[in-house]
Amino acid sequence: MLQKQLVQNDKEPCSCESNNEMKKDLLTLRDLTADDFEAFFARSFELKERHKIGIHDRTLQGKTLGLIFDKPSTRTRVSFEAAMIQLGGDSLFLNARDSQLIRNEPIEDTARVLSRYMDGLVVRTYSQDLLRELAAAASVAVINGLTDLYHPCQVLSDLMTMLEEKGRLDDLKIAWVGDGNNVAHSWLNASAILGLHLVLACPEGYKPKDDILEQAVNDTAGRIVVLSDPEQAVRDADVIYTDVWASMGQESESEHRKEIFKPYQVNEALVALAKEDVIVMHCLPAHRGEEISADALEGMHSVVWDQAENKLHMHKAILEKFIGQEAVSVNRD
Repeated sequence: MLQKQLVQNDKEPCSCESNNEMKKDLLTLRDLTADDFEAFFARSFELKERHKIGIHDRTLQGKTLGLIFDKPSTRTRVSFEAAMIQLGGDSLFLNARDSQLIRNEPIEDTARVLSRYMDGLVVRTYSQDLLRELAAAASVAVINGLTDLYHPCQVLSDLMTMLEEKGRLDDLKIAWVGDGNNVAHSWLNASAILGLHLVLACPEGYKPKDDILEQAVNDTAGRIVVLSDPEQAVRDADVIYTDVWASMGQESESEHRKEIFKPYQVNEALVALAKEDVIVMHCLPAHRGEEISADALEGMHSVVWDQAENKLHMHKAILEKFIGQEAVSVNRD
């Protein structure tokens, strides 16, 4: 049973294996086991509590994290940078447009060189395939900070927030309302591994990718349902989750999507169909009046700001496992 825990500093190494047996990567939540999830939850709660009472951990002292970002970011970038600083390490931000990648340097060359300079890389880019190529060539851990296909670190911190608010993940009904995007794909991965009850309400033509959905449905011990009716999805829900209707790279579709997604706005009327103690989540940035109304975002059921804060503490736990002293040592190329 997945319960919220505060544990002592007796952490077990993460079992997230990459295609390089010498190191570990986090490219999708499929790289994790259920035990890995529990270890991340326990450590992130511990780190949050220690930070709250003024204990300054230095578990990443002497470590340097590289952040390679093709896409703009507020929360992901700042939370990873702050996580490194608060754990005694350093970070270096690299806008892909300012690197030799813009001049078509092979991704393998970039990965091999940065592996000589950094202890780990967080990459935020468009292509999941490019991320895999970079990870295959790198001799240090590579962490997915977002691609068009997945957003694993976001969902790990979201699950932390659900545990914080509900005390459990078992027997919760999680209703996703909106686009079947990269965050939805990572929710499908998490649901398959943890056996969650996930209901996704998406317009026709905007549901999750068939192969990702099929694999999750086949693998889960829980229940995954995809439908088109948002009201049906949120009835008796413990959690309502939404995201922007047009993700980065889809700006040209924005006006068209607004018309299609109008019935999928998370507002007070929709929230009223769920359980009385439902929590409302959004990974931000939010467009008030589009995918979520202002009263739902700011209302009594919203945990959005706690959700945003928890990225910091979950990212600390992730970085400790992948680039900390307990991480698998690598032979540099």
